Amino acid sequence: MIGLAEKRDYYEVLGVNKGCTEEELKKAYRKLAKQYHPDLNPDDKDAEEKFKEVGEAYEVLSDKEKRAKYDQFGHAGVDPSYGAGGGAYGGGFGGGFGGFDVGDIFESFFGGGFGGSARTRNPNAPIKGNNISAQITLSFMEAAKGCSKEINIQRLERCASCNGSGAAPGTSTETCSSCNGTGQVRVQQRTPFGVIQSSRPCDRCGGKGKIIKTPCSACRGLGRVRRSVKTTINVPAGIDDGQTFVLSGQGDNGVNGGPSGDLNITVAIRPDPIFERDGYDVWCEIPVTFAQAALGDELTVPTIDGKVKYNIPEGTQPNTTFRLRGKGINYVNGRGRGDQYVKVVVEIPKNLNSKQKEALKHFDSLGTEKNYEKRKSFFDKLRDLVNRDSQ
Repeated sequence: MIGLAEKRDYYEVLGVNKGCTEEELKKAYRKLAKQYHPDLNPDDKDAEEKFKEVGEAYEVLSDKEKRAKYDQFGHAGVDPSYGAGGGAYGGGFGGGFGGFDVGDIFESFFGGGFGGSARTRNPNAPIKGNNISAQITLSFMEAAKGCSKEINIQRLERCASCNGSGAAPGTSTETCSSCNGTGQVRVQQRTPFGVIQSSRPCDRCGGKGKIIKTPCSACRGLGRVRRSVKTTINVPAGIDDGQTFVLSGQGDNGVNGGPSGDLNITVAIRPDPIFERDGYDVWCEIPVTFAQAALGDELTVPTIDGKVKYNIPEGTQPNTTFRLRGKGINYVNGRGRGDQYVKVVVEIPKNLNSKQKEALKHFDSLGTEKNYEKRKSFFDKLRDLVNRDSQ
């Protein structure tokens, strides 16, 4: 396990300043996630670790509450798997602030009402688990049509050895003798206004009111362990590159019976050899011969739903674009879909043999101005320009 002192600063990992905006943070994350994604770097052994490091940094800094704790306390304020030395079972602040709002603890000691009237959070109350992040790479068609994917995620789950109690099997928690199980102790402070009493969380039990004398060896008394979990996710049709969708309840397990956090999945899409995407519209190019463009023809056009037939008219010009309504991408979690645009690319023949050349020369000799309107218009403008300059 990486120690706190060895972990890199999250802002440094993402290459952003401490005061960056959410948009700057998201932009930096998307760039680095695509740069280090293991599927896109199969030969780079360090890519996976860098990818995980980037995901961990973004998971914390993209959450306002976590970011505030990280800015104040560093890694110790946001990672529940690093204990402070046994607060839940003999001293300190309860296993690395895993179940506490450190700001509330300081507030109850220094600010607010005195004599026990300050509002403090109950450390034994249910607490929702943290959200976690994952990244997946999809093909163009998987993103357009939707798909099911099996992925591996790392999340905190209730310890099976102690059933989440934190106490070693066969043992149980004991009532804290310092606070008699209340989780709060009275302290006196001498001030210019006299001696004032206030309440604060008990140092010995971390405010929980109970002590774990024999912590579970599997979870070190935390009640949760980090596990690798294989899960199947359903990707919604129409998801776009860089977008994130949420699976509720698939994140870290909660504390004290609280609900689980969410799983945020960010999508990267591999380029497609035929299709390009613009919002919910799809674009593609189709090469046609000179004869097809001049005479018109029935084309076989690929779409995300399969092949369709389309008739191009006589005299179709290069780069003409036609639209297939409703053949684009489905709107995510909504009705309707975009269109498909097909650009006609007229391919000029190369490596002609002598008969082909003679045939083209003969064809060209039979042409009239009516056959070449753009050419006629150009030379008319050129003639007018020459006449104007000569006057």
